[in-house]
Amino acid sequence: MSESVFLIALSIMCGSVVLLGSMWFFRRVLELKHQQRLPIALEGLQARLEHIEQTVDATAVEVERISQANRFMSKLLADRAGPMALPGKQERMITPH
Repeated sequence: MSESVFLIALSIMCGSVVLLGSMWFFRRVLELKHQQRLPIALEGLQARLEHIEQTVDATAVEVERISQANRFMSKLLADRAGPMALPGKQERMITPH
């Protein structure tokens, strides 16, 4: 085997090792970066969801209180007015057009 063919083969082999090593390194860096970013985002999201849940629960309680007060006032007004007589049947009037 000639010296030039040997150097070319050695260069190709070394270049392949360096290329594959660098590709593995960059892939690992990206995986670690993704793993570090994911839990931070989930923790913030969990805190926001808990806050939204508390807000919805408080709003539901207030809406229930408002509806109870509305039913109570309707009952008071209905009891206060007493039974109302239905209006009698009115005679029909002919109106000019």
